[in-house]
Amino acid sequence: MKVLGLVWLGTRTERFDDMATFLESTMGLTLAESVDGYREYKLPNADVVELFGPDDAEKTHFTTGPVAGFLVSDIATAGDELRRAGVELIGDLHRTGTYAWQHFRAPDGNVYELVEDRSKLGAVG
Repeated sequence: MKVLGLVWLGTRTERFDDMATFLESTMGLTLAESVDGYREYKLPNADVVELFGPDDAEKTHFTTGPVAGFLVSDIATAGDELRRAGVELIGDLHRTGTYAWQHFRAPDGNVYELVEDRSKLGAVG
């Protein structure tokens, strides 16, 4: 597997409002989407930071801190490599348009994810 970059960061927090204020006011991140208990920020290079509140039902496996997304060119192959290496894959491989992601638990016990983002692959591949 060849990791091409870090392209996504997500975090689940009990201090959602404080963290949203920090990301927006202190860090100056651009808010792209906001719904109850969820915020998405787009960075100038199109990378994404997502903030999840404590009641988010989908990201219950985000228990160890921020989750980083590693860009790969072929997520199915990379996921197979992780599986063969004995790494726990969490949930299913998700696809939406030209974007795909797969969460996994690394040997340190932390959750990370693989990301295949066709819009970025030409720039780094």
